[in-house]
Amino acid sequence: MEYSSYHVNVPQWREITVGSHLPAELRRFAEMAHNLWWTWNEDAKSLYSGLNPELWEEAEQNPVLFLERMDYEELEALTHDGNFMRKMENVYSTFKAYLDVEPDHSRPSVAYFSMEYGLDRVLKIYSGGLGILAGDYLKEASDSNVDLCAVGLLYRYGYFDQALAMDGQQQVHYDPQNFGQLPIEKVMQPDGRQLVIHVPYADSFTVHANVWKANVGRVSLYLLDTDNELNSEFDRPITHHLYGGDWENRLKQEILLGIGGMMTLKVLGIEKDVYHCNEGHAALINIQRLCDYISEGLDFGQAMELVRASSLYTVHTPVPAGHDYFDEGLFNKYMKGYPDKLGITWDELMNLGRQTPGNKGERFCMSVFACKTSQAVNGVSKLHKSVSQQMFAPLWKGYFPEENHVGYVTNGVHFPTWCTAEWKKLFKDNFDENFMNDQSNQEIWKGVYNIPDEEIWNMRKRLKTKLISYIKWKCGRDWLKSQVDPALGVSIFEKFNPNALLVGFGRRFATYKRAHLLFTDLDRLARIVNNQEHPIQFVFAGKAHPNDTAGQGLIKQIVEISRRPEFLGKIIFLENYDMDLARHLISGVDIWMNTPTRLAEASGTSGEKALMNGVLNFSVLDGWWYEGYRKEAGWAITDKATYQDEQYQNQLDAETIYFLLEHNILPLYYERKEKDYPETWVKYIKNSVAQIAPRFTMKRQLDDYYDGFYNKLSEHFHVLAADNYAKAKTLAGWKAAVDSRWNAVEIVSVNAGKGLDATVEAGKEYEMTVVIDEKGLDNAIGLESVIIRHEENEDRIHEVIPFSLTSKDGNLYTFKAITRMFSAGSFKQAFRMYPNHPLLPHRQDFCYVRWF
Repeated sequence: MEYSSYHVNVPQWREITVGSHLPAELRRFAEMAHNLWWTWNEDAKSLYSGLNPELWEEAEQNPVLFLERMDYEELEALTHDGNFMRKMENVYSTFKAYLDVEPDHSRPSVAYFSMEYGLDRVLKIYSGGLGILAGDYLKEASDSNVDLCAVGLLYRYGYFDQALAMDGQQQVHYDPQNFGQLPIEKVMQPDGRQLVIHVPYADSFTVHANVWKANVGRVSLYLLDTDNELNSEFDRPITHHLYGGDWENRLKQEILLGIGGMMTLKVLGIEKDVYHCNEGHAALINIQRLCDYISEGLDFGQAMELVRASSLYTVHTPVPAGHDYFDEGLFNKYMKGYPDKLGITWDELMNLGRQTPGNKGERFCMSVFACKTSQAVNGVSKLHKSVSQQMFAPLWKGYFPEENHVGYVTNGVHFPTWCTAEWKKLFKDNFDENFMNDQSNQEIWKGVYNIPDEEIWNMRKRLKTKLISYIKWKCGRDWLKSQVDPALGVSIFEKFNPNALLVGFGRRFATYKRAHLLFTDLDRLARIVNNQEHPIQFVFAGKAHPNDTAGQGLIKQIVEISRRPEFLGKIIFLENYDMDLARHLISGVDIWMNTPTRLAEASGTSGEKALMNGVLNFSVLDGWWYEGYRKEAGWAITDKATYQDEQYQNQLDAETIYFLLEHNILPLYYERKEKDYPETWVKYIKNSVAQIAPRFTMKRQLDDYYDGFYNKLSEHFHVLAADNYAKAKTLAGWKAAVDSRWNAVEIVSVNAGKGLDATVEAGKEYEMTVVIDEKGLDNAIGLESVIIRHEENEDRIHEVIPFSLTSKDGNLYTFKAITRMFSAGSFKQAFRMYPNHPLLPHRQDFCYVRWF
């Protein structure tokens, strides 16, 4: 009988988590490791890192992995170390006192949804600014003790790690995360098994998502992961990569985040006053919320009133191309079952995601859907508000962009995370004792003026020295991995001047960030960096998306230039930009530079982190710097574009950069009078800290969201929801009535005498009278006169004059207004009729307009 040479089946691997065995006396040590509070508490971090600095770095500053890798004998010895045990008890007491505070229930509760969160480099669920902002937000929500929870996705491979080939080409690496070694925990069911959410995708199949929780101080962040053996081979990878895969996988991720996220909160019994969608990726939370209300017996219109009243959408992207659009066929593949659940047609669902309803060729846009299903929309800086008003203006065609309801909250940064321990100590020693609880108080920050100049300057020198040591260590490690010629590495640091002015540039390498601007005139740049009297060096860092060939090309170009003899040691590119590298850069350089294309930087926050550490900003007046810049506290490149031709504008901006470096910045840095430090430079640092920093803390940002949005949304929602949703039903019924009769409403007469003539006299009053037949709507109409003027190649509102209702005769309503033009010139005037109801939060909530 003949036998096969082998007989082996495929292994069926199961993931198991084996916790480290700790002595009972150190269980508190492990408890703190599983709460990300340690990421912004210096004493907690020092407690871990001080035990074994080498192992701490080897474990990538991950306390869970650090404890797992420590020998049991080492851990046992700690229990007999009285000094260590006292330190641990002190830190643990602070930790427990922090956690045991009850949430502030006087403020509305919030559920926050985001595709990414940058909490710490050990938890790779972020890629860049959007994620860092969301992570900072959760930390401040914890510090401010608000009732907030968050939802996101747990990625097996996260975002990519970057390495540079010998020629400077970006190389992409994905290392899997071992969830059992991360500072997260499984959400368990009463039966002792991990909670799994079963998310319907179309009618044909279900995706099963494990639920995890990251404790962010007092805030719970729930994370969904589809790497579950219950899923098919096509669905397990849904949460493998952040922003990875094709558009179909992106849609699967957004269904999981929005619909699966809301299902998770429902299973956990969590209800909040406000639902905050951070970017359009999470917009489908409102699909599930509509379904939940309809399952209670409400119709679609009534459910929509409640969902809109409690929803906020924050847009971070300043250009339409940056938003997620899905072809109708693909969207139908996964969402075709939802119209029946909602009680609407497929076309009506598609129209909720279309800028122009009924346009069959238009794709479903998540951002449009978010706008249409959220009462409030905001940009992330003052300038970005205007950009967003223009971008979304087609959704509310009856109004000019500056009239629509899009607001703004300028982004900030979490001070305890991004301010170094050295600066925090300096502030603690010199600022009011209530500083940490009142970070936005500009009067407190003025205390920096009382700190001796020498102390500020010595602090800056120490942090620069710390950065340079880190750069040498990092480059040595990275170049060894990449097999860079050792002679090149030696040459670079032989020519590196630790006393030179150091400029940092770190961000995502998208072309609109214009990282190439500095290299417009290489001959002039060579003269600047090789000036022996005023030496200057530049440090670059950043990743380009794997599909962004242009961004990757910029990285390669900069690396190639940095290795030319005239730039060796004067320009350095650091690979694998992450939160750890960012912390070193934003605290160690002298200047933080940012050169985006105008109006393309929604906000930006890296420069805000830098200024918390006495680093001066040199940036285009875009995003947050448009609001932040103050004279003698940094440098600005004008917000005005001179050329329409992009190449010419880039050349002009590059010339401005070179000129400011040569004639303003470098002379100021090297100016020495009677002192052995640059006195005026230190004055700039103090001005930056005192006049700018307090306005860009995350504490101020969170408070702005409450004052500008959360409080109003919560109040309106509870009015509509009271008495079994009575007013939501009233408002929905009123809108249906207006919709059915809108086209029948008749303009009976318009009388303004000479006020309607083509020529009127400035300063003279004219009475206008309009009679409208409302066709039984009963005082549902508002009226105003709109006067516009053509300025700077567009029509802009000059004045809006509201009409008052003066009498009623049956269905006939008479409106009157007085107009008077104070300015002479050429204008246009028209009347605008709109629906009017006391429960409407703003006009765009029910955007019916008739011009006449």
